[in-house]
Amino acid sequence: MRIAITANGPGEVAGWFRPLARALYARDPQCELHLFCVPDDYATGYEADLARRLFPQAHVYDPKTYLRVALGANVPGLPDRVDAVLYLGGDLMHAMRLHKRFGGKAASYKFSRRTYRNVIERAFAVDEKNVAQLREWGTPPERIVTVGNLAIDGARLEAQQPPEAGAPEDGILIMPGSRRFEVENLIPFFFTMALRIRRERPNLPIAFGISPFTPVADVRRAIEGGGDPRVWSQRGRLVDEGEHRFLTTPDASVRFPVLRNALAAATRARMVVTLPGTKTIELAALGVPMLSITPMNAPEKITFNGPFTYLDRIPFIGVPLKRGVAVAIAKRFPYHTQPNIDSDAPVLREEHGTLTPGRVTRVALACYDDPAWLGSSRERLSALYAGHVGAADRMAESLVQLAGS
Repeated sequence: MRIAITANGPGEVAGWFRPLARALYARDPQCELHLFCVPDDYATGYEADLARRLFPQAHVYDPKTYLRVALGANVPGLPDRVDAVLYLGGDLMHAMRLHKRFGGKAASYKFSRRTYRNVIERAFAVDEKNVAQLREWGTPPERIVTVGNLAIDGARLEAQQPPEAGAPEDGILIMPGSRRFEVENLIPFFFTMALRIRRERPNLPIAFGISPFTPVADVRRAIEGGGDPRVWSQRGRLVDEGEHRFLTTPDASVRFPVLRNALAAATRARMVVTLPGTKTIELAALGVPMLSITPMNAPEKITFNGPFTYLDRIPFIGVPLKRGVAVAIAKRFPYHTQPNIDSDAPVLREEHGTLTPGRVTRVALACYDDPAWLGSSRERLSALYAGHVGAADRMAESLVQLAGS
């Protein structure tokens, strides 16, 4: 059985593709998976490398190689035909391009378009709300299969790994994101926040959970650069001690462990401070209380869906235009994290707007010191996605049936 899959950013590769690939290989160890990492502004550029490390038996194509394939070139390991093509991230047109070249049954997860309503033979839905969206896009009801959120299985899988040394037992874990803007600006921002917390609470454990998609060199460059002046952050250093790394002040008087297995560490922490994205769903699945911030200090640098993300590239007027669009979009939605959107209630704490490290410090400590909020948030988050456990197995079973039909 051969299956081609498209994916783009870190959330899709680690949170969606990983649990699904494991479930497919568990059913058929000889299954031939072809993962195409497609060009996308949400991608970090390191998705293909991680996928190869996770699944050395899979055929993984980076974005440049995918473009060659999309234009008709042949590359080593490329099949003549596949049994199914699954959209698992990126623009849907990439999956349709592969379907046109390799044939097989077309399937999608979570998204579709009216243009492809007669092409996609199986549309996998996250929940009933997603089912309604798929039907609005013209997907025939009999082609929709509700499987759940793959990110839940991905989070549970990652959290089962042993936590690294330095995991903040009953402390605060900081997860600053993996996109370029987040790495360059939010690592210094959160570092400055951590220094403020450490001054007030010298014994409170704090650690940074850095994405496996973020190269060490990028972390070092970010902490030494201090970020955009508008994030009001201070510079630091990244130091190595054997197998361990730390973010430190220039004089090394204060330091915070840098961890790679963030979700395993999160299960030991009292709370997490992070950004909107797939990670909030994963943390919710683990029942970890969190504070999520949407800083609008430099809104023209933020990546968001649609063509407006490129406005800043227009000479002279592009930057102010994108600032206005970004602020308008942020104000339009009361919640920026998926758990709060799904609950239509603040099950986790959110802060939006122009933020300072001092402001976020105050909010983080208020949350940390509130046992009633921590307990309620933990309970509500744990229950929110409990029904999604096993989504990867359900999708794998249905996909295998589709590919074999």
